[in-house]
Amino acid sequence: MYLIAGLGNPGTKYEGTRHNIGWQVIDELAEKYNIRVLENKFKGLTGKGMIGSEKVLLLKPLTYMNLSGESIAEAVRFYKIDETTELIVIADDISLDVGQIRIRKKGSAGGHNGLKNIIAQLGHENFARIKMGVGEKPAGYDLADYVLGHFSKEEEKIMAESRKTAVKAIETILAEDIDKAMNLYNSKKNQKD
Repeated sequence: MYLIAGLGNPGTKYEGTRHNIGWQVIDELAEKYNIRVLENKFKGLTGKGMIGSEKVLLLKPLTYMNLSGESIAEAVRFYKIDETTELIVIADDISLDVGQIRIRKKGSAGGHNGLKNIIAQLGHENFARIKMGVGEKPAGYDLADYVLGHFSKEEEKIMAESRKTAVKAIETILAEDIDKAMNLYNSKKNQKD
């Protein structure tokens, strides 16, 4: 079984913010595959279902971003998930342009507190992640204010496409492998077809 975790913060004031893009991707997957992410378990909202031929557990940690690893580690332990091959984490990334996605098999937290906590809780950084570009913080902005801010209307259109691309990338990882997904979706800006 795969554990697919989207990072975000609970509460209506965080809905639609840059930091909650991971949750939004989980919502897209849940809608497409008719998975109800409503069960309160592992300090998060969970839902089980199938994506293609693979069993999945979708997870939206409710611990707030900086403690995301507590929720993910509980689910990993409970289901005996091999986090090096069966865990996919979706998180925002300010070093990527709005709408760009980058898939990685492993890596450092890159200053992201949610990823930092997951690495601390799991004891390693060897898990797949899909980084969702939310754009660089403008000069003079406080980082927390920026990532907890909302997308402009124009950016939201780009992010809607980006979320669909992230869903396709996840489908590719599950149906084929992460290398194929990286080849197809890394470093590409969202282009109009």
